[in-house]
Amino acid sequence: MAQKAEERPPEETLSLWKREQARLKARVVDRDTEAWQRDPAFSGLQRVGGVDVSFVKGDRVRACASLVVLSYPELEVMYEDSRMVSLTAPYISGFLAFREVPFLVDLVQRLQEKEPDLIPQVLLVDGNGVLHHRGFGVACHLGILTELPCIGVAKKLLQVDGLENNALHKEKIQLLKAGGDAFPLTGDSGAILGMALKSHDHSTKPLYVSVGHKMSLEAAVRLTHCCCKFRIPEPVRQADVRSREYIRRTLGHSGPPLPGQERSQKVQRPKVCPKEDSEAPKGEDSEDHSRGLMTNLEAPQSGSQEQQSKGGQSGGTEHHENSGCQPPTAPGTVSNLGSQSLGTRKPPPTAMGTTPDLKDTLTKTQQDAAGTVQP
Repeated sequence: MAQKAEERPPEETLSLWKREQARLKARVVDRDTEAWQRDPAFSGLQRVGGVDVSFVKGDRVRACASLVVLSYPELEVMYEDSRMVSLTAPYISGFLAFREVPFLVDLVQRLQEKEPDLIPQVLLVDGNGVLHHRGFGVACHLGILTELPCIGVAKKLLQVDGLENNALHKEKIQLLKAGGDAFPLTGDSGAILGMALKSHDHSTKPLYVSVGHKMSLEAAVRLTHCCCKFRIPEPVRQADVRSREYIRRTLGHSGPPLPGQERSQKVQRPKVCPKEDSEAPKGEDSEDHSRGLMTNLEAPQSGSQEQQSKGGQSGGTEHHENSGCQPPTAPGTVSNLGSQSLGTRKPPPTAMGTTPDLKDTLTKTQQDAAGTVQP
């Protein structure tokens, strides 16, 4: 019998998940693996992807998983795929991947089968990478299972390894003056777990960028900044906007959809979405993204309503276009990170499609606790 998503898994399942994270963590690559990553202008980078999962208010099971692929450096949507799914695992801080990654892996696989020429060269993920309780967040998990370079981009600081959102941390934030400024997040262990990045000139809150897989922290921070028209990098923002719009249209016009109901298309002429406030977090959460529940199913009538649909906390409107992509220039910039290790470095894994446990890894552990995950 399938377990309801709101039920906490038994302790033996959590122990199994921890062992699985430790096993996969050994395969994380925290260095640049592609020539474009080492180029100051990212020459050769043409496609950047973003993923997100949005929820329906009052429903802990139904959700919409979304993948978008944008052109680079234009940041125009080339492909989008949104799909209604049924969650079978609850949200447990530190184990977000076991709740969401199976659906995100499925979206990447569908793109690989339908439009392989549109596979993104890098994925930006709404969540953490090595900045995590056990050094293996959702961005690492997705990167390992898809064999794609991944970057973790979180809106709140995950307080692990002695990192605290205290007065000293807030003072450092105040020293970030221009878009691209950043400072390292160094834990008590001495490891640099990520960077706090001012994503554009008018942002009042930093993003917390960390390595997911197959990319250095320096390149991850530079690319995140280059992908920001607003505070949130455009690949993640577009995935969020389009998944919410899909829920509004689907539930608003045809009643509750069955899991697996989908919209997928190759975008012929990219359209510019209305400028929406990406400042408001999805909800309170120790891991920065409690995957807060979406509110009204109707299209927002004002900026304040849209902010409420993102968690009920506005945090201020930031609709200013990013003035340009420049290397980080703040106190403790990433320029000195080349010689500092983020963890054990492994040889680059094989290409996507050759890893035998691409999807089985998560589904097996989830099945043990919650039954079979619906596609």
